[in-house]
Amino acid sequence: MKALVTGAAGFIGSSIARRLLDDGHEVIGIDGFTEYYHEPLKRRNAAALAGDGFRLIESDLLEVDLVELLHDVEVVFHEAGQPGVRGSWGSGFEPYISRNIAATQALLEAARTAPKLRRFVGASSSSVYGEAESYPTRESDRPQPKSPYGVTKLAAEHLTTLYGRNFGVPTTSLRYFTVYGPRQRPDMAFTRFLRAAIAGDPIRVFGSGEQIRDFTYIDDIVEANLRAATVEHDAGSVFNVAGGGQVSVNEVLDSIGTLTGRPLEVERVGVATGDVFRTAGATELIEEALAWRATTSVADGLRNQYEWAVEAAPVLATATDWN
Repeated sequence: MKALVTGAAGFIGSSIARRLLDDGHEVIGIDGFTEYYHEPLKRRNAAALAGDGFRLIESDLLEVDLVELLHDVEVVFHEAGQPGVRGSWGSGFEPYISRNIAATQALLEAARTAPKLRRFVGASSSSVYGEAESYPTRESDRPQPKSPYGVTKLAAEHLTTLYGRNFGVPTTSLRYFTVYGPRQRPDMAFTRFLRAAIAGDPIRVFGSGEQIRDFTYIDDIVEANLRAATVEHDAGSVFNVAGGGQVSVNEVLDSIGTLTGRPLEVERVGVATGDVFRTAGATELIEEALAWRATTSVADGLRNQYEWAVEAAPVLATATDWN
């Protein structure tokens, strides 16, 4: 397989690229190294991919010849985008339009004419559900995003589905539920918590900590992407990718305290605008269509991320974007 991975130096993109390389595939990675994500961490991820079979292009998706880039690509894993709920309000909204919506549309247009393309796998998000109608939430439940970020992820997902249904582009959208594990972004909760706990700093928690998340380990996310790329299913499909382990933030803090062997100092601040209280994803569709099911418990996954955070502590300590 020759694959294009967008956002290849990021958390999920680099993890997918690593799996592809380990499985003997050829990978083109593209990443804009945007200001949102602490660059030394991304450079570290990219350096770990360097070698035979991998080529990195440093560019914004809207600034390259995508038709030429996709000419002999068989699978696209579209992981690039502007993440984060809290930063999507007000004057921070523009990058979400260009990086989540416009870049996705440009890539899909190029995919229409890609002669060897067998599958286009797009990263969506549980943020499209907002405060969901029911739990566990099914793909057929009404999307009602609670943040501008969620609105742009839903728009990108709709574009992906439209290109599948109208033009036959073999698209699949995966709605990720709270991904965690080694290489996790510095602004995400587990990395923030672990970085502070290891350094002995206060841990800032938004809200009461009773919020419940359906945490999904990175290796399970990668496996879902690989199955979406290789198992036959309908163009325009949309699947939840959820870990099945609904855990409160406070329970995660208790586990981190056990891992570090020291009491944690927790600072509680107001609820972040746009955050939802609960997420839980039904996975019957992806189990039936792709024979995928999460296999990693939160306890095991968190332990793996803690070991990574200890090893990566010097570079994590230089990050200042804990928004």
